[in-house]
Amino acid sequence: MAIMIAGTTSNAGKSVFTAALCRILSKMGYSVAPFKAQNMSLNSYVTKDGKEIAISQAFQAKAAGIEPDERMNPILLKPKGNFTSQLIVMGETVGDVFSEEYYSMIPELMKIVEKAYRELEKDFDVVVIEGAGGIAEINLYDRDIANIGIARIAKPEIIILGDIERGGVFASLYGSYMLLPEDVRKLVKGFVINRLRGVSSILESGIRKLEELTGVKVLGVIPYVDVVFSEDSLCVEEWKSKNGKVGIVKLDKISNFTDFEPIREICTFLSPRDELNTDVLIIPGSKDTIRDLKILKNFNFEKKLKEFSRDKPVIGICGGYQMLGKEIIDRGVEHGNVRMKGFSLLDASTTFLEYKKTCKRVERVVTGNACIIDRIEGEKVRGYEIHKGVTEAKGKRVFEDEGCVSEDSLCWGTYTHALFWNENVVKALAKFLDVKVRFRPFENRIEKFANTVEECIELPINLTN
Repeated sequence: MAIMIAGTTSNAGKSVFTAALCRILSKMGYSVAPFKAQNMSLNSYVTKDGKEIAISQAFQAKAAGIEPDERMNPILLKPKGNFTSQLIVMGETVGDVFSEEYYSMIPELMKIVEKAYRELEKDFDVVVIEGAGGIAEINLYDRDIANIGIARIAKPEIIILGDIERGGVFASLYGSYMLLPEDVRKLVKGFVINRLRGVSSILESGIRKLEELTGVKVLGVIPYVDVVFSEDSLCVEEWKSKNGKVGIVKLDKISNFTDFEPIREICTFLSPRDELNTDVLIIPGSKDTIRDLKILKNFNFEKKLKEFSRDKPVIGICGGYQMLGKEIIDRGVEHGNVRMKGFSLLDASTTFLEYKKTCKRVERVVTGNACIIDRIEGEKVRGYEIHKGVTEAKGKRVFEDEGCVSEDSLCWGTYTHALFWNENVVKALAKFLDVKVRFRPFENRIEKFANTVEECIELPINLTN
């Protein structure tokens, strides 16, 4: 059977609620798989077979105690701007598509989505489906793969989630429900109010009225819990640490910022205009490295970066690594034939020769050449690579087989995503900064939230029988 977690808006808490439900049902003895028909996200993950899916479905799979695979997110769109996205189907990159071109592909993509869902439905007791954005996007009903489309395929029991922090939660729940097509509205089995900072009794009269108007039960109210998992770019605004010793450059096309979730409590995002007044600076991944590099240079970021790097560590991850090199050469892959000078802090150059991406999981040994992680020389780290372009590095290596380090060891770059999901790396950073950082594995984070959900929510009858 299937249950679907829909939202009244983006960032209503669907991803973590779905993960919590996967965890709860798994503990109850069900075999459970997550599913999101179409995800639009720049935060992605590589499966053991080298397939790329949205990171939220990977975390949901781990919450369910299973290995993530491409069926759980058959369609992934990575927005690039100008109404263009990179399209990934069943974990494989198809190419860049304009919005109108994508809409014309939807009938064929729906067949792929249905096949992936049917396979999961056959292999698992319960498929927990996550919707996208708001479920009641009435202008998109004819092409809404992730909400109306999959609801009509799976016929799930739908729970609509509303975020009370945004205000107007009763209006958004009622409005979303009433705007649904009648056949989908009949599938709605309950409402959930999320992120309450206060006493739930204050909502009782509103809950009674909502139930009276709709005939649908409010299954529960979830208090605010800092589970620290960013669903989409809206979450970046919440990263306002009072202890922001690590600055992360907020690129226009920032990607895989979930790399830094484990050190979020000591991180702050910096715009290209900001002064670099942190102790460590990270340039993260980018969906469009050349464009983001150009934007940084237009804001005179290079001068600030070189002053900072004289005595403080600078780390580049993926696209950030490419920017820190001497040159980026595009042979017609992204922006035509372009050569662009990098920040020249690393003796490395990157060339985009073909559209094909590198997607793989990695396990690497730390060389001890790079500042901060020199404290864990000889130890292993795990992560994954997702990138276009080939980088030729002549400097010292970060790992035995990858990366580049400056002569003074203060600046280094790597293609390794999820580096800070390694406890030894987090401990090395904490020692360098002389601060305490609570390393909380994902399993511990979602367990806490799952326990809260289990206490506060009444699951649909058909799941508990």
